[in-house]
Amino acid sequence: MLQGGGPFVANDDLDRRVLAGIDRIVVLPTADAYERPEDMVASATAWGVRLDVEVQPLMVLTRLQATEEAAAVVAGARAVFLAGDSANHLRSVLKDTPLMAAILGVLERGGVVLAAASSAAALCDPMTDRRGGGFALGLGVVSNLALITEFETWPHDQLERSHSLADTPVVDLPTGTALVKTDAGWEIVGDAVQHGALPA
Repeated sequence: MLQGGGPFVANDDLDRRVLAGIDRIVVLPTADAYERPEDMVASATAWGVRLDVEVQPLMVLTRLQATEEAAAVVAGARAVFLAGDSANHLRSVLKDTPLMAAILGVLERGGVVLAAASSAAALCDPMTDRRGGGFALGLGVVSNLALITEFETWPHDQLERSHSLADTPVVDLPTGTALVKTDAGWEIVGDAVQHGALPA
């Protein structure tokens, strides 16, 4: 599930549905490494109480921490949540690491990967770059799709630039909206705006 924004506060009902039958989730505040990742963990813990899901924080904040040991924690989980505001940092920490392979393994086993805001954008390739509205190489969990997350906060000129430069489908995802991938395909939740056909 790729959320437009508001991790742990804006999508409780949808989170409950997506996590049905799951009692533990690993939370990576990696993309908030230069902010206050402990605040993200506190929000996640309160969210877990509301949803009756055990939250296991995994404080991987640098590339040196994206090790086999961290991967083993994720390998034992049925659900992972990536949150935080720096798509570039998340990509630099995870790309081509054992931890990234373990996250992909969760999907391969039929588990759930959730990401919100810039972390959701980073899972796509191309990845939107909020600094100028252009695009960069993303993590490629979802290929041939770009997300404009927290759409409501983007300046108009940056939105126009992103839409004009895009050579893949783009989805404008305001806070409180989401894209959910199921066996049946993509489900758009909320007032997201789709530009182009979503990838299979």
